[in-house]
Amino acid sequence: MAADLVEWLGLLAGCLTTVSFVPQVWLVWRKRTASDISLGMYLLMCSGVAMWLAYGLLIHSRPVVLANGLTLLLSSAVLVMKLLFDGRRQRSMPAKQPGTV
Repeated sequence: MAADLVEWLGLLAGCLTTVSFVPQVWLVWRKRTASDISLGMYLLMCSGVAMWLAYGLLIHSRPVVLANGLTLLLSSAVLVMKLLFDGRRQRSMPAKQPGTV
C-alpha cells in the first residue's frame, strides 16, 4: 500500500511539473516569438531533463521516466521554436549601415 502511494505521489508530482511547460509552449507557438526566453536556460533545462530521463530508465522508475520524457518533449519544443523563430527574425532584420547606431 505505501509503495503504491509513493508511486502515485511521484506520478502526480511529475504531471504537475510537466504540465507547467504547456502554457509556455502555447504562448511561444501562438506569438511565433521566443525573444524573451533565455536560450541558455532552455539548453540547460533540456540537458538536465534528458539526464533525469536516463536516470529514470536506469532505475526503472515509471514516474521519473514518464514525467521527464514528456517534459523533455515540451521543453525541447520551446527550444526548437526559440531557435527557429529567433533565427527567422534575425534574417528578416535589415542590416545596419556602417556608422549608424
